[in-house]
Amino acid sequence: MINAVGREIPEKIGSYVVKPYAGPMETIEADAPVVSKRKPSKRAVGENKLLPDLKAAILATGLKDGMTISFHHSFREGDKIIGQVLTVIRELGIKGLRFAPSAVVNIKNPSIVSFVKDGTINRIQASGIRGELGDAVVNGEVELAEPVILRPHGSRPHAIETGDLTIDVAFIGASAADDFGNCTGQIGPNACGALGYSFIDATSADKVVVITDNLVPYPCVPMSISQMYVDYVVKVDEIGDPAKIGAGATRMTKNPRDLLIAQRCADIMAASRLFKDGYSFQTGAGAIPVACTNFLADYTEQAGIQSSFTLGGMTGAIVDMHNRGLLRTMLCSQSFDAVAARAIAEDPNVLEIDNSMYANMFNKSCVLDKLNFGILGALEVDVDFNINILTGSSGEMMGGIGGGPDVADGADISIVTLPIVRGRIPSVVDKVFTCCTPGSSVAVVVTEAGIALNPKHRSYQMLKEDLDAAGIKTVTIESLRDLAYSMTGVPKPIETTDKITCIVEYRDGTVIDVIRQIKRD
Repeated sequence: MINAVGREIPEKIGSYVVKPYAGPMETIEADAPVVSKRKPSKRAVGENKLLPDLKAAILATGLKDGMTISFHHSFREGDKIIGQVLTVIRELGIKGLRFAPSAVVNIKNPSIVSFVKDGTINRIQASGIRGELGDAVVNGEVELAEPVILRPHGSRPHAIETGDLTIDVAFIGASAADDFGNCTGQIGPNACGALGYSFIDATSADKVVVITDNLVPYPCVPMSISQMYVDYVVKVDEIGDPAKIGAGATRMTKNPRDLLIAQRCADIMAASRLFKDGYSFQTGAGAIPVACTNFLADYTEQAGIQSSFTLGGMTGAIVDMHNRGLLRTMLCSQSFDAVAARAIAEDPNVLEIDNSMYANMFNKSCVLDKLNFGILGALEVDVDFNINILTGSSGEMMGGIGGGPDVADGADISIVTLPIVRGRIPSVVDKVFTCCTPGSSVAVVVTEAGIALNPKHRSYQMLKEDLDAAGIKTVTIESLRDLAYSMTGVPKPIETTDKITCIVEYRDGTVIDVIRQIKRD
């Protein structure tokens, strides 16, 4: 089949029946059945939820070969829970598990690849599998029972609600918890901030294990996840290193190129008629978004207005904007650094939200439906404005889908930022290697070499008028591609085999692309 972004996709991939991406709002499954994996249970009076160690908790859950386990990625590269849990599972001899975290970051010591190679894990579903695990999958270094399924943040809750992804045991890391399972990530020596990605796991998994290194007196306050969803509690020595949560994601930049791109993003937002008192935005993490937040704050102050809310992952730059009185509310599903993690515990205007509330398009509404501006990163963009945030120039797994497709689709104006080239590799190309976000949902592409508006985006006419009035010049996306190619040459196509290693789903659950195994010499 050829889907709506021109990708050739089989009708069936193993046992996976493909629903091809058909275009924006073409596949609406609001009437899809909602299934609850969670079984009713009654705890005996006086029964203790607090167990002595992870082995006891895993045995108590009844985890068996072939089941599905989940984790959240709020600790990002500082996570120490996944390795501890998988090591105990390996020691117990449990095999063939489906590994379904909200996302996989580049966790080492122990390597997740080792648990795939020894058969502990044989299936994977996540938002991304960047780093060693992703490269092992696309290079064919590990053998899985089925292709990896990659989903945007907003579609994971929907997949769980409809039974496309059922979770047998959810392991939830919390920086503070009491002995009945009330828990949070907002306080404690290893606070990670918001636990928004784990809410759907807590409410839907058959068994829920809360893991903490900071047991507090009952009841735990604040209470992000309630005891009513938790089966067992385990205290370990250390759940994560909060210093590694950002791991470069929230760094300040002095790079003139990045600062120019960030300035242009803020210029576009400030020139728009939507930039008025009560506007909303999402900038996220990364050098360019953090710089853009700082420029946006200055524009907001100069205009004498206030933003009503920002959304998604929070950074120290966003907290600073709030502290300056330029931003009223922060709707936080993830905290990207220690400053943001502290703010959620200290300020009532920083609200911890469920990831489903953030981005699930099959809710009666999600917060993205109210978003004016969304800033997105990309590895590649093509002349149809399609976005690749997953795979790099040689096919290696460089990122995760994250909330990019959700934000692009939901925001009134979505702005994609990237340099014209990286090293000797063009970032604006004829055709992206992997399509994660359809070009129809992308309003603007911003590079240091120019700004390109998408003439097919719903905001085009309004934005063109506003930028013209502000004297902001634009170029065509084709001219950006030509400039990139003049600097690097036309890249050779990445050679692949016929074997599909990853299925890339769009936010509506359809298949927007597949990733085939890279052909290596």
